[in-house]
Amino acid sequence: MYIFALQMNIYSMKNKVQRQLEIRKIIQKGNIHSQEELLTELKHKGFELTQATLSRDLKVLQVAKTTHPAKGYVYTIHKNGHSEPTPAQNRVNYLADGFQGIQFSGNLAVVKTIPGYASSIAAVIDQTSPWEIIGTVAGDDTILIIQREGISKNDLVAALVTIMPKLKGRI
Repeated sequence: MYIFALQMNIYSMKNKVQRQLEIRKIIQKGNIHSQEELLTELKHKGFELTQATLSRDLKVLQVAKTTHPAKGYVYTIHKNGHSEPTPAQNRVNYLADGFQGIQFSGNLAVVKTIPGYASSIAAVIDQTSPWEIIGTVAGDDTILIIQREGISKNDLVAALVTIMPKLKGRI
């Protein structure tokens, strides 16, 4: 009985991560005006959930409703309260120059940097708090990134490019 309950909990957790990833994808398209619309979209994608579960997911994902000039109000996912990169994020793009490569193993990624860059890059990643990344551990020229369960390599790379746009095409 215990093993069955554990298996159900693992399945439930994976389903939660997949559902939250799908919510992010749907909202990033910029066409969702209400929770009802979002619930309908998710049901079309095969997710069964209640409005209360959706509300919790929206809170975890830090979803907000903002005005859109042509569409009225739409859901958006904000990073640190800003929908556009902040000036501080733009100033840290120079850190991308210290980035040398990335390798993956399970839900871990190892980033190699020029000596001296790792702690600064890790600090920027941690400060930005992307949803895909649980945390980082940095040395002098290496960063260990722990990503959430169910996050693909592409999702992690996209999160890193969002933080440091100069990485686009380099990883």
